[in-house]
Amino acid sequence: MNNIIDLMMGHRSIRKFSEDPVLDEHVEQAVAAGQMASTSGGIQSYCVLRIRNEQRLESLVELTGNQTKVARCGAFFIICGDTRRHRILAKRDGVPYDTRCEAFLLAVVDATIFAQSFCLALESMDYGICYIGGLRNDLPSVGKLLELPEGLYPLFGLCVGRPAQDPTIRPRLPQPTVLFEERYPDDATMLAGMDTYDQTMLQYFQERGAGDRIWSQEMSAKFSAPRRESLGPFYRDQGANLE
Repeated sequence: MNNIIDLMMGHRSIRKFSEDPVLDEHVEQAVAAGQMASTSGGIQSYCVLRIRNEQRLESLVELTGNQTKVARCGAFFIICGDTRRHRILAKRDGVPYDTRCEAFLLAVVDATIFAQSFCLALESMDYGICYIGGLRNDLPSVGKLLELPEGLYPLFGLCVGRPAQDPTIRPRLPQPTVLFEERYPDDATMLAGMDTYDQTMLQYFQERGAGDRIWSQEMSAKFSAPRRESLGPFYRDQGANLE
């Protein structure tokens, strides 16, 4: 173990924040650190929007499913896949912009790698973070609110601030269910590992006063029907070619 691994192993999502602001210089340092993350072929197809306007933040609270922490944290960011800069370069150089699904996928991958490095840098400064997937509940309204140009793909929000809570660490899947030698395991082996995890998570939920929740049943229910069906049409409207 070392300091970096200790930091990573201590991660918790923070959902209650103090009123302390996130300093601009800390944001700039964290962005610089995030930019040093790996990026496919140097394309760097991501950007981060910091939202400060109070009216926009209140609108985003509603659009993310009434997550009040969006407007009550020290700083709120939106992480985007960014193909806009490549599009305008192609236009300036008089060549077509036509990379199909690969460009969209690279933007999602690049933005996610950047975001995690950005977050690790912030956590190293004793800030807490919480990813906000609820940003995707109504992306057409988010796009209109933020006046997003073609080629920009908002992926998730990010709350940052000084923690005002000390939650326990949420257990992860047993390593034998995620680390394999040479080939993926058979279904019986995978199911056995998840059954073990169910018992771990049941104890975790009970200790938090969250009831007798069964993780595997929640996963089955989560993926039993389509969710956020506007995503594909929105990203296509933003210029993504998913073919």
